[in-house]
Amino acid sequence: MYWESFKTFFKIGIFTLGGGYAMIPLIEEEVVNRHRWVEKEEMLDLIAIAQSCPGVFAINIAIFIGYKLNKVRGALATTLGTALPSFLIILIIAMFFHQFEDNAVVAALFRGIRPAVVALIAVPTFNLGKRAELNKFTIWIPIVSALAIWLLGVSPIWIIIVAGVGGYIWGRVKS
Repeated sequence: MYWESFKTFFKIGIFTLGGGYAMIPLIEEEVVNRHRWVEKEEMLDLIAIAQSCPGVFAINIAIFIGYKLNKVRGALATTLGTALPSFLIILIIAMFFHQFEDNAVVAALFRGIRPAVVALIAVPTFNLGKRAELNKFTIWIPIVSALAIWLLGVSPIWIIIVAGVGGYIWGRVKS
């Protein structure tokens, strides 16, 4: 199981550009659909927790899934699988960067990759919204939160704290 989880997260780490959020579709495909290590609803909770914790999102989610599978050793396997590809790629780039930093082909490749990365981040965002069961009464929460961060410069930490307190109060009132 350790080797299987390491290989799965290594593959996710290799084929993901754009950071942790871009990994969400691949993680879901592998962890939820293919291996069935985590249920869809649980995945949504893990994503929310991973976003709320300090540290790198991809590593956080790998730790949570690995720990669920095989406690500390499982977390180590998935974390190494997630981090190792990026580490190796950055190491190789650092070793040879000076040789191609002004290369027009490389610059064009990166310009082409940028819009695709935006899509890789946008798709899981919309999927999260669907699974969070947003409706006409709750859709204002992510919109106001995003606008507060983007336009007003509100720290995401305050958004998380306010949302958590609001959810707690709503749960108490509702029950």
